[in-house]
Amino acid sequence: MSSQGGIQSVTEVAKALEKHPAVLFYFSTLSCAVGEALEPKVRDMIARDYPKIEFVWINMNAAPEVLGAYQVFVEPTILLFVHGKEYLRRSRNIHLAELQGAIQRIYDLAFSN
Repeated sequence: MSSQGGIQSVTEVAKALEKHPAVLFYFSTLSCAVGEALEPKVRDMIARDYPKIEFVWINMNAAPEVLGAYQVFVEPTILLFVHGKEYLRRSRNIHLAELQGAIQRIYDLAFSN
């Protein structure tokens, strides 16, 4: 992974999906004010409330191959994968409380024992 923005290739995405039971990919650029403001809030929520989810930021300017493969066209975009399957996609106008509720439902189903 590059320091320029984490994952930059589809191969790196696949490796992250193999390594972690759940991955939240956060797509944005350094020039998007909304994406920059929301990113630390989402990162903190994941770290605090969902320990089995790995947070991965993807710089959209550095990963055109990934954007095409996962059909990410606007920023910010959030994709949540559990056991390699996409379960959640949110783009542009992302409301933190709604996002947290959606993640909580998926997390409870995937990881409750």
